[in-house]
Amino acid sequence: MIHPDRRQFLNAGAAFAGASLFGVPMHVAAQAAKGGVLVIGSTQVPRHLNSAVQSGSATMMPAAQLFASPIRMDRNWKPQPYLAERWDLSPDNRSVTLYLRRDAVFHDGRPITAEDVKFSIETIRDNHPFRSMYGPVNAVTINDPHTAVIRLSEPHPAVLLAMSTSLTPIIPKHLYGDGTDVKIHPRNANPIGSGPFRLVEFKPGELLVMEAFDRFFLKGTPKLSRVIVRYFKDPASQLLAYERGEIDVHSEATDARDIERLRRVPNTTLDAGTGPAIGPLTWLAFNTKSPKLADRQVRQAINFAIDKKTLIEQQFGGVPKRATGPIASSSPYFSAEVERYDFNLQKANQLLDQAGLKPGAGGTRFALELDAPPGIGAYRVAAEFVKAGLAKVGVDVTLRSSPDFPAWARRVASHQFEMTIDNVWNWGDPVIGVHRTWLSSNIKPGVIWSNTQSYSNPKVDELLAAAGQEMNQARRKALYKDVQRLVVDDCPVAFLTESVSHIAFHNRVQDRPQGIWGLMDALNDTVMKA
Repeated sequence: MIHPDRRQFLNAGAAFAGASLFGVPMHVAAQAAKGGVLVIGSTQVPRHLNSAVQSGSATMMPAAQLFASPIRMDRNWKPQPYLAERWDLSPDNRSVTLYLRRDAVFHDGRPITAEDVKFSIETIRDNHPFRSMYGPVNAVTINDPHTAVIRLSEPHPAVLLAMSTSLTPIIPKHLYGDGTDVKIHPRNANPIGSGPFRLVEFKPGELLVMEAFDRFFLKGTPKLSRVIVRYFKDPASQLLAYERGEIDVHSEATDARDIERLRRVPNTTLDAGTGPAIGPLTWLAFNTKSPKLADRQVRQAINFAIDKKTLIEQQFGGVPKRATGPIASSSPYFSAEVERYDFNLQKANQLLDQAGLKPGAGGTRFALELDAPPGIGAYRVAAEFVKAGLAKVGVDVTLRSSPDFPAWARRVASHQFEMTIDNVWNWGDPVIGVHRTWLSSNIKPGVIWSNTQSYSNPKVDELLAAAGQEMNQARRKALYKDVQRLVVDDCPVAFLTESVSHIAFHNRVQDRPQGIWGLMDALNDTVMKA
């Protein structure tokens, strides 16, 4: 390990302003030496940094540092004050009144007011891929500069969860309210935020540097001087950087061999999971509008042709769990009463025959293209496994590669794909992270992690609408049971695994986030032990 050398470089960095330390400009490292500096490694490169209009950990992890949300959720799923000192939920569950801190300012010194909260929530409602998250919001009204009232058309069982990090970043109206489309606003890559850290430098694909905001409203925090995110093109280089001590956090280990190597690194704590609210599912998504995949029998045949048990045990070392439907097994709304699509080549061939796709010369029935997000080895392994499996039933699969994560996201978001490996999260409550994938009203070309499968079932729409406003837990569970059965039968995706992404921390990283969002929560209490 080379941590002592790293500290020596940090202390001497000012003398080498034109040099760099592990890819981090030396002048940045030298400034960080005045306090704690945390270096996080990641292969997930954000397109931009505004999580008001973009989902996914690549954007939401840094956004949690750059922006404050109205509330935070503790480890027991209980809402806690953050930008809002307190709140009132009306007896009919149709409004939430937020009482904001009076000393909170944006990074440019402008006060954070109820106008900014109104602008942010309405912007998220109208632009975020999680359409159902704020779908019931009619409007946000203002009682005074520090009191905002969120008015709902119907009860919303997940409204407080939706207002937590980093689902609801409070962005400045005086910058984003200039008439420019917020989804392509130039400030998305260079934001003025409301959170514990302010942006210093963002070089997509290389690094992101954030420094402590000295006027943050929670006094005495943040305790770190800087948070630096280093981006790696592949898991191997990220793992090597952690082993060498060049980064303090390895943020996404999914391969069993990589996990075992991380266990052997001295002074390392390995956490399984990215936060209990995440509910990550990995699946094979079908473009149901593709003529090749429009027939449900074809999609079901492909599902039966994939040996999920072997994939998990032999390819992934038994690390992930088996996924069987759109709601993760850790959710109180999970139902096991669905078709499991256990490996059955005879059934797969039978369904393809019934669909009129007879084997031709050489046994090939038809050809498909398969994409996968770059940068995560497990996705490539899954794609190659699917390719080999489908060859056994006469489906010729070509693997397409993307140069980086944004390129893959653009391809899938624009529906320019046939099949893709994808990793989509439940986000704490189905109304936030599950509805978005299956609602026909959320087929939104250009938006990744919306309904990119173009799936449409009026009965599913009806059930989701009812579950989205049902405040009784037992009745909600019954509604979601029916949703899971119908979605699995329609087979717009083949559910593969419940991902278990391990995060490695060097033991000098102390007081890590303990809420439900893991690293996608604010790092304002985190410190670096000398």
